[in-house]
Amino acid sequence: MRPHLAIAMLALLAGAPATFAQQAAPSSDVPPVSENKVDTDTFTKTLVSANRFEIESSKLALEKGVAADVKDFAELMVKDHTKAGQDFKMAREKSQTTASIAQESPLQPNDQALLDQLKALDGEAFQTKYIAVQTEAHKQAVALFSTYAQSGDDPALKEFAKKTLPTLQMHEMHLKDVAALH
Repeated sequence: MRPHLAIAMLALLAGAPATFAQQAAPSSDVPPVSENKVDTDTFTKTLVSANRFEIESSKLALEKGVAADVKDFAELMVKDHTKAGQDFKMAREKSQTTASIAQESPLQPNDQALLDQLKALDGEAFQTKYIAVQTEAHKQAVALFSTYAQSGDDPALKEFAKKTLPTLQMHEMHLKDVAALH
């Protein structure tokens, strides 16, 4: 009986990271990204909130006493996502879309809830949650940007998505390295 118990425990533990990731993952208020199409309105609204979340959560990480590699990652997030916000603003000026999206618009409710959760944590608990949230956020961002870069209907925003995608993919890879250390 003991080998069966050990196997059952391993199976339960193997599922734990997926369960934690689901709990830590942003639950988007925006319609899910189709595998082959995302509309401009969804792309822009999601992007503005997600980009602000990346900057604000990463600034928080810089204040929370995280490990040096996590701090380095947070600094990179602030720098790269600030630049992405500026690049998006320039793309919007060339854009054909008429949807009004303010760069300083409030965070979407799911992003605000995650930020509030992070604010309530410190030390190792903060660092663990930050890494998990960033991992899921970048997975979603890569999917969003990849889809829009291929099928977007606004040429200026489509070009922005194509140019920004490699940076997001690099962040995703960097996160895998950071997560492996913690």
